[in-house]
Amino acid sequence: MSKKKRERALSDTEAKAVARMLRVSPQKLNLLAQLIRGKKVSTALADLEFSRKRIARDVRKCLESAIANAENNHDLDVDDLVVAEAHVGKALVIKRHEIRARGRVGAILKPFANLTIVVREVEAQA
Repeated sequence: MSKKKRERALSDTEAKAVARMLRVSPQKLNLLAQLIRGKKVSTALADLEFSRKRIARDVRKCLESAIANAENNHDLDVDDLVVAEAHVGKALVIKRHEIRARGRVGAILKPFANLTIVVREVEAQA
């Protein structure tokens, strides 16, 4: 007597991957999310491969995971995949401090972010 299976939140032509606790500010991560949003998967992977941003490697890993989920779990064609959604959320912020002049303290915030990528299969243009 197990509990009932939860309904799938995405449609049958979609797959997603989530990268949690990435050590980058959500604002910086959102720049890369905007870069790949709406593009074909092969173009998005190429853009991330040659991006000069440090966090591009983690975004690329998350995108490759979404592609693998689409291929292996949902039997979607990799050549027809498009990045349907790429959105960023805030995670925790580690707070540190640095001692400054005249007995003062400067705050150092070390933010973390979450990344969700949804890929969708679209019909090939004839």
